Amino acid sequence: MLWTEIPMSLTTIICPSLLACDFARLGEESKDLLDGGADWLHVDVMDLHFVPNLSFGVPTVTSLRKYLGPEPFLDCHLMIENPDKWVEVFHKAGASQLTLHIETLGDKAGEVIDHVKSLGMKCGLTLKPKTDVSVLFPFLDKVDLVLGLSFRSLTC
Repeated sequence: MLWTEIPMSLTTIICPSLLACDFARLGEESKDLLDGGADWLHVDVMDLHFVPNLSFGVPTVTSLRKYLGPEPFLDCHLMIENPDKWVEVFHKAGASQLTLHIETLGDKAGEVIDHVKSLGMKCGLTLKPKTDVSVLFPFLDKVDLVLGLSFRSLTC
């Protein structure tokens, strides 16, 4: 099935990835992105296991929330193994939304989505390009966002 065959309502959200920032100026550049019109900030969290790269983690989210205040929407894209073990930690750090890879959730997907939502965060699902989109169908009524990666980079 193609993405274009899935009935959905679409909303455009400007959500730049903070991986493009100068890490030495992450707070300042994040504020500049928001001041420049970004709706959300996308925080790519990688663990060297699910993907062969290491990036932001809980301390970065905590620091961003402290620097930016309570209002900016932080979409934390967890490219990590066992994301269910990190839901409450990212909530406490200040994440607004957790975007989770369906490939890492297995038969716990519904339970993990419910847990994220019970904490007051939004929840998104994402999938790698070679994952069949139909695995998302049972959860579309529960999630706030679907992120389809359009290419396989060194980080996916």
